[in-house]
Amino acid sequence: MRFTVLGAGGFIGSHLVTYLQRQGHTCFSPQRDDPRIYSENLGHVIYCIGLTADFRKRPFDTVRAHVNVLADVLEKSQFDSLLYLSSTRIYGNSAVASELSLLQADTQNPSDLYNLSKMMGESLCFSCSKPNVRAVRLSNVVGDDFTSENFLNAVIRDAVENKHVRVNTSPDSQKDYVYIDDVVELLVKIAANGKQRLYNLAGGRNVTNRELLEDIAAITGCEVEFSGDAPEIVFPPISIELLVTEFGFAPRPLKDSLSAVVRDYQQSVTLDAPK
Repeated sequence: MRFTVLGAGGFIGSHLVTYLQRQGHTCFSPQRDDPRIYSENLGHVIYCIGLTADFRKRPFDTVRAHVNVLADVLEKSQFDSLLYLSSTRIYGNSAVASELSLLQADTQNPSDLYNLSKMMGESLCFSCSKPNVRAVRLSNVVGDDFTSENFLNAVIRDAVENKHVRVNTSPDSQKDYVYIDDVVELLVKIAANGKQRLYNLAGGRNVTNRELLEDIAAITGCEVEFSGDAPEIVFPPISIELLVTEFGFAPRPLKDSLSAVVRDYQQSVTLDAPK
C-alpha cells in the first residue's frame, strides 16, 4: 500500500514512517510546502502535523498546523483515505470521554485554543465531501520523545539525570497513557481499514500520578517529591471500545512501556556523555 505521512519529522510521524517501511509499504514523507502533495495521489494519508506543549506560545502556528494546512489538503489533494490526528485533550471539560460525547471549550481561556483548533480540524474532516476521511483522538503517548516538555518526558529526564523528581500536580491527579508502538500499529490499521469515522486511541485506563511515579522510582531509583499545594487534575476515563471491538486492541501495560522508554533514555544519555 502507498501511505503519505504529513508531519513525518515529528515524534509520532517519524515512528510511523519507520513502522510503515518495516511493514513493506510505500511511504511518502513530504517536507513542508512540497507541491507534490497537490499533484500526486497520496494513497492513505496520515495527518500528524501539530503542536503540543508549546501551543500557548505559538497560537497562530497551532491554528495553521491543526486547521489551515489540513483545509488545503482536504480541498486540493488526491488520496484514498485521510486520517487526522486529534487529541483526547479535547475531553478536558467533559464528564465522559467517548466518541459520542458533546465537547465544550471556553474561547476566553487561552489553554482551550489547542482544543478548539483540534475540534475545528475534526469538523473539517467530517464536513468534507470526500470519502474515507477519519479522525483519531490520541491520548498521552509514551515513547522516546526526549526533547519534549510534556509532563511524562520531563519526569523521566529528571528521574534518570537528577535522581529526583518534583511533581507540581497532586498524587491523585490522573490521566490516560498509550505506548507509541501501539499507536503506530493502530493508526495504520485505521487508515487502511477503519469502519468508523472517529476513534479514541488510548490506554483505556486512568493512571494516577502516585502509580506513575512509583513505577518510575522502582525503575530508576529516583526520589519523588510532590508539591504541598499541588492541584488535583483528573481527566475522564477514555473509552476504547470501538478499537477493542473492531481490531481486538489490547493496550500493553504502562509499566512495560515505561521500562522500555526509560531504558532508551538511559542509553541515549550514555551515548551523549563526553568521552
